[in-house]
Amino acid sequence: MTTVPVTIPRLETEDLILRGYCEQDFEAIAAFGASERSQFVGGPMTRWDCWRAFMAGIGHWILRGYGMWMIEHRHTGAVAGRVGMIYNDGWDEPELGWHIYDAFEGRGLAYQACIAARTHAARHMDLDGVISYVSDKNERSLRLARRLNCTHERDAMLLGQPCQVWRHPKEGVT
Repeated sequence: MTTVPVTIPRLETEDLILRGYCEQDFEAIAAFGASERSQFVGGPMTRWDCWRAFMAGIGHWILRGYGMWMIEHRHTGAVAGRVGMIYNDGWDEPELGWHIYDAFEGRGLAYQACIAARTHAARHMDLDGVISYVSDKNERSLRLARRLNCTHERDAMLLGQPCQVWRHPKEGVT
């Protein structure tokens, strides 16, 4: 297994390992990106666009010192999605984002991943009380935002699309 030469913290939950990227992760990212399930994160995308998103995910860690983790299901080793902190050009501020892949939805894994990422970001990356951009049509992500005790702050536009801005509670880390 080849990994990129950047230090990405490894986080663990009961069911998940949040880790850095390796080339073998790309097929799962490409499958998600090509599917209708990616519609709320810029998809469906071509394989080339998925590759660029994959490389951007790695580059985000290098440029910003934080980014999205790959989510590995602890018991199967399968790639279950991505979660983490992103601050792309055009964003108002850093965001906690998540993508959970098809076979892993509805099992509480997104919640586990978000709590682990959010807590780590607050304690170690000076990213506390961040936002999440959520489409008002993405019922699963809206439910997750509420479960994470986020509050709807305002309606907004992101990349020419309407969305809602949800604010995460502060961890109280100073």
